[in-house]
Amino acid sequence: MAWVLEARDIHKSYGHVRSLQGASLEVGEGEVVALIGDNGAGKSTLTKCLSGVVPVDSGEIRVDGRPAAFRNAQDAREHGIETVYQDLALAVDLNAVQNIYLGREIMAPGLRGRLGFLDGRAMLERTQASFRELGVNVPDIRSAVANFSGGQRQGVAVARALMWARRVVFMDEPTAALGVAQTRNVLNLIRKVSERGVSVVLISHSMPDVMAVADRIVVLRQGRTVARFRAGEVRSDDLVAAMTGSLEVEGAAA
Repeated sequence: MAWVLEARDIHKSYGHVRSLQGASLEVGEGEVVALIGDNGAGKSTLTKCLSGVVPVDSGEIRVDGRPAAFRNAQDAREHGIETVYQDLALAVDLNAVQNIYLGREIMAPGLRGRLGFLDGRAMLERTQASFRELGVNVPDIRSAVANFSGGQRQGVAVARALMWARRVVFMDEPTAALGVAQTRNVLNLIRKVSERGVSVVLISHSMPDVMAVADRIVVLRQGRTVARFRAGEVRSDDLVAAMTGSLEVEGAAA
């Protein structure tokens, strides 16, 4: 498989704390790759490195087979990589359209745009089209996000990431604190994202969620990649064993 995103032998330390000690990750086009590990395994740090939020100390990042240097989040975005963080990073006082286009507003054509006016209609129509395609349902697209449920907010955050992602979307604990129905909706969103050819890296502690949507599973422990599995060829017990160190299988089928 040709990888759209590769991370090889990534190291990252914060003072004396070595968060990553040779972590690796490969993501193919349209794949859902689950990144799992116990607390402190390095999942969040690796996500931040591959989202451009923090620089790596050493190692290599490649996009479409070519070396890439992410100095900041904008560099990652320019390579088509977006992230949905666990706190969603939504401006809850703004409506869904404003959140989708925050910092990326469409200016009105002609003189009005040069005077600083926005093209509200274009942004509204594109947001509505994206929500329809993804099956995101909100009570009122012009209502403040503060009025939405947790699942509806998650849908807005995913739609925002997908609006701009061309290659990969990282999703950090997207079903945390959601009910059964809301979790099902988010997992359906993940499937729809991958069906569009955009890869998803799912960071999750929920083994049922991982087994439901992942094509492959990568396990981190103590800052290292210790196991790789194909989702259809592994049991939840094996994943837990790899996370805790009672099963060492690095080099398993990728």
